[in-house]
Amino acid sequence: MQQEIRPLLAVDIIEQLHRQFALLSGGRGKDGAPIITFPEYSGFNDVPDEDFLNVVTYLTSIPSLDAASIGFIIIIDRRKDKWSSVKASLSRIAGAFPGNLRLVLVLKPSKFFQRAIAEVGIKLHKDEFKMKVLIMMLNSLPDLYGYVDKGQLTPELGGSLEYCHSQWIHHRTAIENFAMTVKTTAQMLQKFGTDLAETELPNDVQCTKDLLAAHADKHNSLQLALKQGTTLLGCIKEQAAKSENHKPNPDEMENQTTVERLLAQLDETENAFEQFWCKHHLKLEQCLQLRHFEQDYREVKVSLDSLGESLSSLSVIGDCLARVEQLLTELKTLEENARVKKAQLHALHGDQLIQSNHYAVDSIRPKCIELRRVCDDFSNETKKKTDVLSKSLQIHKGIEKWCESGIYLLASQAVDKCQSQEGAELALTDIEQFLESAEMNQLTELRNLHNQYEVVLSEDIKASVLKALKRLEDVQEMFEKRNVSLKRLSAKQTRPVQPVAPRPESSPKRPTLKNPSRTTGTQQRESDIASQLSTSSPQGYFAELDNSELSHLTPPSLENKRDVLFGNLPEIYEFHNRTFLRELENCIEKPELVGTCFLKRKEELQVYEKYCQNKPRSEVLWRQCGDSLFFQECQKKLDHKLSLDAYLLKPVQRITKYQLMLKEMLKCSKSEGVAELEEALATMLDIIKSVNDSMHQIAITGFEGNLSELGKLLMQGSFNVWTDHKKGHSKVKDLARFKPMQRHLFLYDKMLLFCKKREETSDGHEKTPSYSFKHSLKMSAVGITENVKGDCKKFEVWYNGREEVYIIQASSMDLKNSWVSEIRKVLTGQLEACRGTHSSCALESKCP
Repeated sequence: MQQEIRPLLAVDIIEQLHRQFALLSGGRGKDGAPIITFPEYSGFNDVPDEDFLNVVTYLTSIPSLDAASIGFIIIIDRRKDKWSSVKASLSRIAGAFPGNLRLVLVLKPSKFFQRAIAEVGIKLHKDEFKMKVLIMMLNSLPDLYGYVDKGQLTPELGGSLEYCHSQWIHHRTAIENFAMTVKTTAQMLQKFGTDLAETELPNDVQCTKDLLAAHADKHNSLQLALKQGTTLLGCIKEQAAKSENHKPNPDEMENQTTVERLLAQLDETENAFEQFWCKHHLKLEQCLQLRHFEQDYREVKVSLDSLGESLSSLSVIGDCLARVEQLLTELKTLEENARVKKAQLHALHGDQLIQSNHYAVDSIRPKCIELRRVCDDFSNETKKKTDVLSKSLQIHKGIEKWCESGIYLLASQAVDKCQSQEGAELALTDIEQFLESAEMNQLTELRNLHNQYEVVLSEDIKASVLKALKRLEDVQEMFEKRNVSLKRLSAKQTRPVQPVAPRPESSPKRPTLKNPSRTTGTQQRESDIASQLSTSSPQGYFAELDNSELSHLTPPSLENKRDVLFGNLPEIYEFHNRTFLRELENCIEKPELVGTCFLKRKEELQVYEKYCQNKPRSEVLWRQCGDSLFFQECQKKLDHKLSLDAYLLKPVQRITKYQLMLKEMLKCSKSEGVAELEEALATMLDIIKSVNDSMHQIAITGFEGNLSELGKLLMQGSFNVWTDHKKGHSKVKDLARFKPMQRHLFLYDKMLLFCKKREETSDGHEKTPSYSFKHSLKMSAVGITENVKGDCKKFEVWYNGREEVYIIQASSMDLKNSWVSEIRKVLTGQLEACRGTHSSCALESKCP
């Protein structure tokens, strides 16, 4: 691999610089040309050519490009040397100096003899030096001042320019080290940021904790160089301001500017990274919160399911008072179980995560809803069983008390006292009063309960009811026999009668009850569903709007907006009243025809889509005028327990009940009509999906085109989206873009829309989503890559030959596969249509 070529640094030639055979003091010529001084150095001729070349190359690289373009002034100080040294110096400079030369100034040897030789030698050997600039041979320092101002010369040359070679080397190495540190730091931050952005979030608590700790440790271990650069800049400024009269030379000012520029670059890099790190760290912390939430959710859900199974297995059948009391105690223990409270607290914790703008709201909210649903189901089932058992307890207590009291009454009636007419009448009165107490204590409810609900009672419950009912009837039968005997005694005393107290065991058995005439279960259910799904309570309100007697109560906000409030409810009513209800009623005797009925009317059932699309507008209008006296008067007049908005919700609820009914019918069906029922179920599920998609579509804002021209809306859903375009570029300051965008996608036949989901709250009511249009892709120029490395839930959609690439992450594999399949269907359909067009053109071209 080819290594990076880097410029020569002071640290590379530190030993050669310390020899001081060449200096860059910071002085400048009158035209701003940098001055390089070759001071007296006894071993100059012994300096290796490589060392000489490295030093002068390094020195010429330090001044700015503007200064270097003027050319360099060379001052060669050989006052204490010989002509041979002068000649050697000129020859070496002429052969190896890498920069542009402006002027060469030579201080000749001070000794008379060597000076004379130098004057002759320069004339004889001038052409050997091959320099294109003027070489000035100077006899003394005053001659030098004619070319260079004394303020630009060091004290060694009689000038006032302060220069410390060791400090100069120290500054140069410090500046270059800091520049390298800035570069290395930027590269480390770039690599770390890339690693962070490409990290897949773990799926369990411990792995998420480990990843969060590892990233935090790595972040803390990055020793940023701001402190180093600030200290260096302070040293340079301190050196420049060491005296009030000191004026920084151009090299010092350039050093200061360089360090300030590097500091600004480093600060910008660090700020960009810290912004990205804060977002990434927040994402990891939220991921850990999510994993804790999911883990606790699974534990709570398993616990609730176990609790629900215990509740389901708890019988409501008590054949005696003690058993009923035991069942009620067990039910109360289940009701007070702490697991339900824990589930409710966990759902509350999920709400807090949602309110804190957690990135996984779409994952948390369904779990909170599910927990509350399970808790509500548990509570409702507990209440239902409590009501049944409490009623059973009441009945058992009444029966047991009444039966025991009755037997005691019969046994306590003395036989000898009943022989007289007066005694018989007194005993008869006691019995009649006691029998009336059965009605007062509502003991006949058990018999009514059995007769009314015999069809739906299970065999166990029916047996328990019959057992209690048998005991009640046995005691009543005893009273009836005693009653007959006493009436005979009170009516006529012909001979002594010796009645015997009856015993329950000896009484004849109660005859078996006969079931009333009824239709079959399936037929009855079809009739109930048909009548239920074809009721339209809001029609009364609709008609009252035309009632002149109530016109003065009509709210102004409702004027000319009846169609907004009711939508196409009259159309739905007419469809059910004239068509669908009658067809369903015709299926009561043949329920296997219900599927055919739905398939026949699948086009008319699309009427619900229009109603659901209007429902948000209707709700807004209802909030404005629902409290008016008009609707209160209508509700009172129509004798409705619920207000109008409850009935306006019925069509939305009804469209989902059809598929539930069809599912139940499929469970009861064997062979005939099953295929039609299955097809009808698929049709109703498609209608529900179409209604749901259309509700999302009407919430799209900012799209300038006509949505109806895009073809059928095939799919819609929320995804994480990354972009990877050819014309993009990577910078540390752009690291925040590694975070995915949250986009809601709408797939049409002709276009794919990218929107941003927003939720708006109005008047304290539930949030209503809207979708702000961001971008669109024509399906005719779209391509798809099904699998993306690193995540099985990602796929790529690219545009115009991968000029634009969108990496899309679904929430599950099933969702990804359904979208990939649907997009491929669109693309395949376009290809087939294109082939069909080409075939038609080819046939036309062959025609004469």
